[in-house]
Amino acid sequence: MLEKQRHQLILDILDESTFVSVRDLCSQLDSSEATIRRDLNKLADARKIKKIRGGAQVLDDRAVSNIKISGNAFLVDRERNTDTKRMIAKAATELCEDGEAIIINGGSSTFMMSEFLAERRMNILTNSFVLAHELLENSQNQVTLPGGEVYRKQSIILSSFENDTTQNYRGSKMFMGSPGVSEFGVMETDPLLILAEQKLRKRADKLIVLVDSSKIGIKGNLIFCGLDAVDTIITDSNADPKALDKIREHDVKVVVVEACG
Repeated sequence: MLEKQRHQLILDILDESTFVSVRDLCSQLDSSEATIRRDLNKLADARKIKKIRGGAQVLDDRAVSNIKISGNAFLVDRERNTDTKRMIAKAATELCEDGEAIIINGGSSTFMMSEFLAERRMNILTNSFVLAHELLENSQNQVTLPGGEVYRKQSIILSSFENDTTQNYRGSKMFMGSPGVSEFGVMETDPLLILAEQKLRKRADKLIVLVDSSKIGIKGNLIFCGLDAVDTIITDSNADPKALDKIREHDVKVVVVEACG
């Protein structure tokens, strides 16, 4: 990640939480402590943040303006492998037809589909309010959001109730991202996310998973679904061929796009 990108993400994270520790920044930005401390020094010298012991906070005289509709987890993930994710998103959108009803789950890879959906005329149900905002601003697609509460960290809408409008929707395809896909299935990081995604999955005929090569072969302790529930996986050419072969053994179609960089 470029220094300029890290600096902007640090400011975005502080806009949301007003304080962040060096340790948290190292984890979220996947950077060393030395790099983060150097970034904080530069931002402090530019009077954009205030350095304190163990981390940083917003300046006392700087109001937390520009309310973010994107949570920091979404913002950070969006900056990783951006060009490759864009190509994956393009391949996903090419599977869609005008007039089709589809479901798009929240995530950085699926968000990239918005660029290629701009000229389409489709019916789209999404629990991603950042994607919905983008589509409403820059396309003529019909956009539906489920009812529920905003889960700011991931920039999605979650509902613990069955009656949240999703039960009235039917889509031919559901597109989603994942922190990991292996022969054991599609992984997720949060039980609440699994519940929300499973409700959406019930409303779609086919499931298409968008994951860059860094997610292929990754195993986690929470499984959203087994590979028997997946129709297509779209990834890039840096993916481990052996891991892809294990996925194909479960009759999953694997689409491979050329990796960028």
